[in-house]
Amino acid sequence: MSFSNLGLSDKVLAAVAASGYTTPTPIQEQAIPHVLARKDVLGIAQTGTGKTAAFVLPMLTMLEKGRARARMPRTLILEPTRELAAQVKEQFDKYGAGQKLNVALLIGGVSFGDQDLKLGRGVDVLIATPGRLLDHTERGGLLLTGVEMLIIDEADRMLDMGFIPDIERVCKLVPFTRQTLFFTATMPPEIRRVTETFLHNPEKIEVSKPASTAVTVTQSQVPCGREPHEKRETLRRLIREATDLQNAIIFCNRKREVALLAKSLQKHGFSVGALHGDMDQSARTAALDQFRKGELPILVASDVAARGLDIPEVSHVFNFDVPHHPDDYVHRVGRTGRAGRLGTAISIVAPSDQKSIAAIEKLIGKEIPRAEAGPAGDVEEEQERPARSSRRSSGSRHREPREARGEDRAPREAREPREQREPVELREQREPRAEARREPREARKPRREPRSAPAAAAAHASFGSAPPPRDTSSEPGDHSHLPAFLLRPVRARG
Repeated sequence: MSFSNLGLSDKVLAAVAASGYTTPTPIQEQAIPHVLARKDVLGIAQTGTGKTAAFVLPMLTMLEKGRARARMPRTLILEPTRELAAQVKEQFDKYGAGQKLNVALLIGGVSFGDQDLKLGRGVDVLIATPGRLLDHTERGGLLLTGVEMLIIDEADRMLDMGFIPDIERVCKLVPFTRQTLFFTATMPPEIRRVTETFLHNPEKIEVSKPASTAVTVTQSQVPCGREPHEKRETLRRLIREATDLQNAIIFCNRKREVALLAKSLQKHGFSVGALHGDMDQSARTAALDQFRKGELPILVASDVAARGLDIPEVSHVFNFDVPHHPDDYVHRVGRTGRAGRLGTAISIVAPSDQKSIAAIEKLIGKEIPRAEAGPAGDVEEEQERPARSSRRSSGSRHREPREARGEDRAPREAREPREQREPVELREQREPRAEARREPREARKPRREPRSAPAAAAAHASFGSAPPPRDTSSEPGDHSHLPAFLLRPVRARG
């Protein structure tokens, strides 16, 4: 079947032909007729199957009739991230070049003033992230009562990012009689509840089972050690060994890890860019554009790049961190092997990731082949890391060996005796002090002479006590048996 059999307008068909597409994908073939019939649609398809064009092309056909009013958009498209919203706008610019449609983009990182000016001129297509959209509605600069069609794209990603309450608020602001298109790659229970609440007798289109990966992607897992530097060594080895690598996306679970890994790869001579949610919008856009143009062959990213980004030439995906949620693995792997191309997805698995890998294999319904760990990566870093960690853990200053400090010290047996190295005068002064130290302590202390018996008796008389009885067993004049304080001379009071 060709696009001409789907009921699209002549202007849209001309734009599609100019783009070089002749045959629709399964999700496009099944969804476009239902959208043109103004039915609610629930589309479930794995990423990279053309879901965006499945609603953009019929929307362009339906928007040829009618006119937009100020601050009242005719259609509303909700996207979870700024990059996805900007990508959908590019699709409208591409296929709607021959139509005079006003398309506005409401995302964070852009001033409210410029966005208010566009809304004031009237908008046919409004593409927005939930947070910025609600900001405009709360300020009174946007009315959603004229929305004829609501598209919720990447709904499972909305769930992961906590946007479901915002989606429910938006659905209450748009008319009840609107047409709703709901697209997702997976169907968690919460997403199922939302579809049952806000879709009315939807046409369910499922071109592949939920949470499945493309057959054109070769998947594997590579074991590594527990330490972070071991994972980085394994990643660098895998990049160097990949002979067919054109460009690659490396996914990390945390934003901080994205920045650290990008700096580490740059230090080792790789041309790398970074993309995560804490970056400025201009920096995010610049990094993504450079990656698309091939100026940066490697992009280290968080899951902000895992959903819906259409970069067909991505040959490899590396999971530096195994995702905690199995659904995220499906979306990450979907960045490669798009539009029938071949792709490679490699996950670096530490011992602590075994439970996550088991959950992923259960979700996708097959076992991920295990590759060999391979030789150690960079010996230099492997030797330096333990030294640094031991210094930090010990809490004391690390003293390098004498050989590393450039000192050439002879063994103890080959050293010159101390007596031969110092002058004779110093040795003569030192020897008497040494002899004194070797003399017994009793010999160095002066002895106290024993006191006489009359003195001891006088001492007892002065304190009103009788002298102790005389020990007849001792020799006459021997008072060594008495305590020393009794032998002190005492003056009698007169």
